[in-house]
Amino acid sequence: MGLIGSIIVGILAGFLAGKLMRGGGFGCLMNLLLGVVGGFVGGMLFRALGISWNNGWIGEVGTAVVGAVLVLYVASLLKK
Repeated sequence: MGLIGSIIVGILAGFLAGKLMRGGGFGCLMNLLLGVVGGFVGGMLFRALGISWNNGWIGEVGTAVVGAVLVLYVASLLKK
């Protein structure tokens, strides 16, 4: 997946993670930006753990959502 595709997946992951998190996260724009970062974090985390989610686009989004939820959770801890 190219850079633009990764950014789109990250934005989608940020949106979904914001909906999954209690309190809605940090607002739409910040959730989307954290989703892009979360996609990167999720990919690195899954690679480090040896987890491979090879379902194409759905796997990419799932990995990014896991990373985005993790990033939003850590950001909410730091916000307190």
